[in-house]
Amino acid sequence: MTAASNTLRRHSRLSRTGSVVIGGSAVVLVANLIGLVLHGDGSNPLVDGWLAVLSDWAAVVLVALAAGRVRATRPDIVLAAAAVTALAVGDTAYRLLPGDTGTEFTPSLADTSYLMFYVFMVGVLAVIAHRSLRGQAWPVLLTSAVGALGATSLLAVLLAPAMETAAGSPFSVPILLSLAFPLLDLLLVAALAGIAATPTKVLGRTGLLLVSGLLLFATADIVYAQRVQEDSVLMGSALNGAWAIGFALIIVWVLVSVRSQGRPERQHRSSAAALALGSTYASSAVAAPMAATAAGLAVLMLASQTHVSVLAVSLAGGTLALAAIPLAFRQRLLHSLSRTDELTGLPNRRALAMDVSSRLRSAGARPSALLVLDLDRFKEVNDSLGHEAGDRLLERIGTRLSAALQSGDLLARLGGDEFAVHLHPADSKRATAMARRLRSVTARPIVIDGLSLELGLSIGIALSPEHGSDLSGLMRKADMAMYAAKSSRMGQRVYSPGDDSNDEARLRTLHELRIALAEKQLVLHYQPKVDLPSNTVPGVEALVRWNHPTRGLLYPGEFLDVAEHGGLMRGLTRAVLELALDQAVLWQEQGRTVTVAVNLSSRSLADYQLAGVVTRMLAARGLPGSALMLEVTEEFLLVDRDRARSILLRLRNAGVLIAVDDFGTGYSSLAYLRDLPIDELKLDQSFVIPMLDDDRASALVASSIHLGHSLGMRIVAEGVETAEVLDQLKEFGCDVAQGYFLSRPIPAANLEQWLDERAVAHVGAPVAR
Repeated sequence: MTAASNTLRRHSRLSRTGSVVIGGSAVVLVANLIGLVLHGDGSNPLVDGWLAVLSDWAAVVLVALAAGRVRATRPDIVLAAAAVTALAVGDTAYRLLPGDTGTEFTPSLADTSYLMFYVFMVGVLAVIAHRSLRGQAWPVLLTSAVGALGATSLLAVLLAPAMETAAGSPFSVPILLSLAFPLLDLLLVAALAGIAATPTKVLGRTGLLLVSGLLLFATADIVYAQRVQEDSVLMGSALNGAWAIGFALIIVWVLVSVRSQGRPERQHRSSAAALALGSTYASSAVAAPMAATAAGLAVLMLASQTHVSVLAVSLAGGTLALAAIPLAFRQRLLHSLSRTDELTGLPNRRALAMDVSSRLRSAGARPSALLVLDLDRFKEVNDSLGHEAGDRLLERIGTRLSAALQSGDLLARLGGDEFAVHLHPADSKRATAMARRLRSVTARPIVIDGLSLELGLSIGIALSPEHGSDLSGLMRKADMAMYAAKSSRMGQRVYSPGDDSNDEARLRTLHELRIALAEKQLVLHYQPKVDLPSNTVPGVEALVRWNHPTRGLLYPGEFLDVAEHGGLMRGLTRAVLELALDQAVLWQEQGRTVTVAVNLSSRSLADYQLAGVVTRMLAARGLPGSALMLEVTEEFLLVDRDRARSILLRLRNAGVLIAVDDFGTGYSSLAYLRDLPIDELKLDQSFVIPMLDDDRASALVASSIHLGHSLGMRIVAEGVETAEVLDQLKEFGCDVAQGYFLSRPIPAANLEQWLDERAVAHVGAPVAR
């Protein structure tokens, strides 16, 4: 049994075990909720005892698995897991250790654990708010405080009997605990109300689960605090159901949050969508304080008619005091917020437009420069590590860029991974020098989630008044120069009139490529892969071509980069897969057993739907998984090994073969060869072509072949252009060869003729190229 198959089986067993654990835990949780609904009044030893405890610890298992998946990247999830564990310990002690009621000076284990649940949940809300609110503290704190005080003033009225009873009793730990639980409920509700009142998106849609769960807890606690004075035995009541449902909602929030973390978010929004979103947040920022003010007034009016606690009156008074802050001041704060990028704290596109326009008007003839900056390979990192890691990366990049600028320079985030810098005053010399400096500080490695990432920066430069005197014109020309710098891998470029034609050509190519995908203008050529020991052809590599109606046959270098940056790579990848598998069906009908290999970009592999799409394509054509091989790059495997393993295992479990293309050109550890389900290594032609004249290249080829065989993998040598290289590869024990000496990439009909000629040719004699 090979090492690769051992690894695959081990990961498959772990995956099956994890699925069994998750499924079993979910069944226990559901069974407990059903039992609470069906068992009726009174305490049921099975449901309220053992099943409740089992459901608690089933929940602990689920959140522990979730927390282990995100580790330190999501402290809110880790704190939520700690809260769930504390609650499970408390419930277990309460049900199974009824004799542990604590003493006058020490709390019971159950009470201590329940307290820790609330402390951890307050920590969860604090982390969420801190992560989302960034540098917008003052307007957010003002708005949040009004909402929080109004909500807690009402809650203080409801909890007044329990709190006054506790306050009037002699000092003891139980009395302090009876005060602590209502106060912690106040704190939780205050935090939720404050977050709801903020003018920015904090919790998102999934946060409704967390909010609902915590509100259920608070509601049940209020009822408990009011009833416990009359009836201390509440086991089996509806309160247990409220707590259990609230607990389940918190668990679901943890699982949904972790599951959605790796899914890429769209970084760019249309202007209309952004305005609508801003309007929604602005509405919440106004509506919540208004509701809080009304609540404060209601409490004060109630206090004029009957006895209301001092705490409730104080909270209501604080609500009205904060709400009395002049509206103009609040509007100025919100205006400042509207000019700030909520992720990085930098000026946003709106601030750039206002400030640069003002600068250009006041500058007169004094020269200035606008730089448009775009991170290279950011989308691959964002897709691979998830948008949370991508956000942290952008924050770090923003900090570095700010530190590199001089006084008077303006830095703004345009959106996504794009930034802009306005230098005033500046000529071409200063602008290019600053561009080099910004690229230098960005190029230094950044550690995110334990991975050292190195990102490049492409910069386009437009000069004023040479290239224009208004922001829109300068922005357009700087953007064209940036794209030219990215396409040519120059790093930076000052705008020149030729960039206009390049930009037009790019846009025209992008438009025509969309039409090509719709009208199926793409075709595939196939290059055979020859098995050296048997001299047979077990597979071919499919290479895409564009049969352009006016420009003729175009090779990938003329349109793949446009597809990558124009958002067409997913559609192009699926079109290539369909063509390759359709051809595989035809060859199968002809009795040819040939595996078709298709190259996938890192962005295509990061597509969560890819495995399902490939599986459905194979099933629709009645093809086995072994009819397809997917060639991936080391770059994708090295960015996020855990995610790469998950995606490749899904494909491998469907029978699809996996190859690593351009092996040897990577820049990191080879440990992924041990961990990932890989069938084939393709040696890059930069090692194969010079191997006869370069002893170092020859040694690398030989050692790579030995390494691959020791791991149970096949080795494919690309770039075989001479008979001498082919003979040397045979001596080294290479498994498969591919290159112009054997055959160039050719259409399917030509390949079939090539295969037929080879079948009747003398064994071992190469067919003419």
